Amino acid sequence: MSVKAFKIVSAVEREMLMGDKNYINIECIECCGKNLYIGTNDCFIYHFLLDEKISTTGKITFAATKQLHKYLGLKKPVSELKAASALTRLLVLCDNTITLVNMMNLEPVPTGARIKGAVTFTLNENPVSGDPFCVEVCIISVKRRTIQVYMVFEDRVQIVKEVFTPEQPCAVAIDGYYLCLALTTQYIILNYNTGVSQDLFPYCSDEKRPIVKRIGRQEFLLAGPGGLGMFATVDGISQRAPVHWSENVIGAALCFPYVVALDDEFITVHSMLDQQQKQTLPFKEGHILQDFEGKVIVATNKGVYILVPLPLEKQIQDLLASHRVEEALVLAKGARRNIPKEKFQVMYQRILQQAGFIQFAQLQFLEAKELFR
Repeated sequence: MSVKAFKIVSAVEREMLMGDKNYINIECIECCGKNLYIGTNDCFIYHFLLDEKISTTGKITFAATKQLHKYLGLKKPVSELKAASALTRLLVLCDNTITLVNMMNLEPVPTGARIKGAVTFTLNENPVSGDPFCVEVCIISVKRRTIQVYMVFEDRVQIVKEVFTPEQPCAVAIDGYYLCLALTTQYIILNYNTGVSQDLFPYCSDEKRPIVKRIGRQEFLLAGPGGLGMFATVDGISQRAPVHWSENVIGAALCFPYVVALDDEFITVHSMLDQQQKQTLPFKEGHILQDFEGKVIVATNKGVYILVPLPLEKQIQDLLASHRVEEALVLAKGARRNIPKEKFQVMYQRILQQAGFIQFAQLQFLEAKELFR
């Protein structure tokens, strides 16, 4: 049985991006506050401002206003974008080189600081340096079986560490000193400070795309064998049961308490609280799914959409209306971290009371008694 957890709302229509130029495709996206950046296959970066509007009926829409676009001067696609808002810098990966550009005018930094030889890169959201005016960047290098860690400042970059891996890495996420890596045949956790590594489980990167995603402090989400979304801590253990995805998941995102996954035809929503699938949204031709500061964005080659979560209280009331008491209580407990304490207590007591009446009406007197108590 499903829950209406999200709805898909259009953010950038194809005409805004490409007009009648059909050859233009979206390669990557980045969102930082209201700033949405799009990288395309013809080496352009587009900057939009996203405005969220709520109607009197509570319907949410997004208006995107184009600020500017910038050609990077190469005949190569822009393959990744990451914002470092503390530095007002956008890190742009194109043709195996990461360039630093100004977030507002998209001009390269005057010093020409760049990182060469990067296949892909990620930012450390739990940095070890403690310097607020620097971001830590981890790259998979074009050198065979090599990971490099850099410190990136406003106008310069500095290599910190080069690490060699037992097999060729194809995806990486980082938390503190810990790297979670998809290698050719397996996932591993590697502490780049001590050099200690730990095997997680086997995986064949030739058969399907690996997914490695940091979902919280010292915890990662991985696309495992048999269509499983597996959780792993830096200690190499799993503190949550896996979620059952389809075999061909392309991307995953987190919007607590949900894990959202994208495949060729659908967006699926699983609860991290009970691992059950809660919602399926038809979505064809999607190739990007990412979360940015709690905002989940999905994109096709031609358009960008936002997955707008329905308020948790509304979801809980819908579950109670369907007499799904257990699920409602699990979701209500999980909502504790998203709602202020006093408000949560009032809400939770009311939900317990409603749940008690539902159990009472179903002649489940012992369960009702516990809930009323």
